[in-house]
Amino acid sequence: MAAKPPVLILLGPPGAGKGTQARMLEEDFGLVQLSTGDLLRAAVSAGTEAGKAAKAVMEAGQLVSDDIVLAILRDRMAQPDVAKGIILDGFPRTAGQAAALDALLAKAGQRVTAAVSLEVDDEAMIARVSGRYTCGGCGEGYHDEFKQPAKAGVCDKCGGTGFKRRADDNAETVRERLQAYHAQTAPLITHYECQSVLERVPAMGSIAGVRSMLAGIVGRVSA
Repeated sequence: MAAKPPVLILLGPPGAGKGTQARMLEEDFGLVQLSTGDLLRAAVSAGTEAGKAAKAVMEAGQLVSDDIVLAILRDRMAQPDVAKGIILDGFPRTAGQAAALDALLAKAGQRVTAAVSLEVDDEAMIARVSGRYTCGGCGEGYHDEFKQPAKAGVCDKCGGTGFKRRADDNAETVRERLQAYHAQTAPLITHYECQSVLERVPAMGSIAGVRSMLAGIVGRVSA
């Protein structure tokens, strides 16, 4: 029987490099990054049944339920372009969501292959997040210190010249987001440790170093 494609979860606070590393895993292994926000917007735009339900909830100013998110995720995982595996970014966020995801995958004969916790130093992370910015055209991430475009003011990926910074990327807000992240994620760490699929990666090193460690994990769990 053919091995099931890997299902990876990237856990890490804002600024840990989840988006950057997910894009690199897409390039290196053909995996597809599935971000909850992108999935919701795409489902609403496509007018799927789950998308219509999500649109009604959002227009009412309410939070989209886990059931709707899972239905959208299930629909997306049925598409042929995810045949080599997926990277989940932004879901699950709670132990309840993790259990629901386990059940969804089990119905398809799958399971979480690895939950990777990108481990950070909070104070260093505050400095890191405060310096980041993105290309307004393609979303490629950059940083004042760690990752600048090869040509100043021009995106390496798409050639765009418009860049933007998040208004909440300041020290006080980042510190609050880190505290909330640690409180929220602790149950997930336990959940995946109990399943023996948790992988811890020190994420304060170079982008290339973290990329190499993640590639090693993916190669091992996909074998």
